[in-house]
Amino acid sequence: MASRIVVHNVDAGYGAVRVLHRLSIEVREGETVALLGTNGNGKSTLIKCIMGIVRPEAGEVLLESDGARIDLTKRSTEEIVGLGIAMVPEGRRLFPKLTVEENLLLGAYRPGARGDITRNLAFCFEAFPVLRARRTQLAGSMSGGEQQMLAVARALMSSPRVLLVDEPSVGLAPILVSRVIAKIKELKDRHHLTVLMAEQNFNQATKIADRAYIIVHGKIEFEGQSMQELRGNELVKKYYMGL
Repeated sequence: MASRIVVHNVDAGYGAVRVLHRLSIEVREGETVALLGTNGNGKSTLIKCIMGIVRPEAGEVLLESDGARIDLTKRSTEEIVGLGIAMVPEGRRLFPKLTVEENLLLGAYRPGARGDITRNLAFCFEAFPVLRARRTQLAGSMSGGEQQMLAVARALMSSPRVLLVDEPSVGLAPILVSRVIAKIKELKDRHHLTVLMAEQNFNQATKIADRAYIIVHGKIEFEGQSMQELRGNELVKKYYMGL
């Protein structure tokens, strides 16, 4: 089942503050695309536009799936999740006073995922054994790395076709960043997901990305069609390599 995200000439922001300026990207079926940029350049706003949390002032956000072309700007966030798009939000946004298992089950609320709860729960516990061991523990009492694993697993409980991951490295020690990023790749390959990952950790993101965009002040300043092309770009050298 093919799924592609197309963002075309989007303007978006918060009240009088415009964050995105005629921004265009696409994430093709089965790709992992990295959206690279430092804090405050619009990565999270773009993710929220795709999820219907922020409404664009202009432009299109489209899901192309199974021959249909769906305008996400006219859909609620609940409807977008129902179409098979899941989000791992920045800061994890778990329910801290619920257990690990209760958080996971809440991820499976959409009708299309309810029949797969047993299978998806077993898969999440296989992918993240620490979650099985702590299934009755309150989510808020877990370490940052464990909470990030739970946030990824909760998104997978919705049986998504498209996975949006917002800043998975924030607040994690370097070794945990490597583990979480590697796990996202493993899950993407096993589930044949289409992945858009917003990240400022260049070295980690490019380990798993097929290609990447660089966003600066709400505009796409460079699109790298390969990691070699990306690493040779002057913006990358300036912002990420200190050259």
